[in-house]
Amino acid sequence: MADHNDRGRQGEEIALKHLRQQGYQIEALNWQSGRRELDIVASTSRELVVVEVKTRTEGFLLAPEEAVDARKRRLISESAHHYVRMYAIDLPVRFDVISVVLSADGSCKRIEHRENAFPLLLKRSQRSTPRRRRL
Repeated sequence: MADHNDRGRQGEEIALKHLRQQGYQIEALNWQSGRRELDIVASTSRELVVVEVKTRTEGFLLAPEEAVDARKRRLISESAHHYVRMYAIDLPVRFDVISVVLSADGSCKRIEHRENAFPLLLKRSQRSTPRRRRL
């Protein structure tokens, strides 16, 4: 398996440990439905938390969280929307990003958990209520 896949898996394990220590309930790991994928789906008593995990090695030019661009945020939003509809979840959804930076020896050098990293982004056709047009 490629090194980047191993790094990604290691970052997800670190993120899972962090979330559990913070009291989150893990609902799903690497959830997939067709082309849709969510790294981690967790929950609190008040909300569903969709977590995108980005892992890089120390010295990588792009910070892990910078890899979650507008296109990626939209894909995550669409996947979360599908997850919520599929399981009839009636909780607000929050999108977090966990960035993990590994040192050369593979140990965790830094972990950053950004809560509410971005809002729900859907195409108009996916919105449950149409927007009102101004006259």
